[in-house]
Amino acid sequence: MSAHVTWNKGGEADFTKVVDDLATLSSTRSSAPGSRFEGALATGEKVVLKVHRCRRIEGEPPRFLLEGRLLEATRSFRTTVAALAHPPEDATDPSGPA
Repeated sequence: MSAHVTWNKGGEADFTKVVDDLATLSSTRSSAPGSRFEGALATGEKVVLKVHRCRRIEGEPPRFLLEGRLLEATRSFRTTVAALAHPPEDATDPSGPA
């Protein structure tokens, strides 16, 4: 399965949870809280995440759980990414059940 998001500065991520404009992603790259992480879906649609929290997920290869708010996201876009979301296979979401 290919990644949902390809980051502009390299790396990729999968949506694990989306509620309204709040999103959680499992990413190959970390990002500092407060930063804007930009990338694109496979369809070419722009993804901008304002990062609230970033935590390392145990396992190899290293991955990071990014939590934040989707910026510049229309209702249609949020519906699209919510349909893509799935819990990570190798870790549980520390924020609790979906």
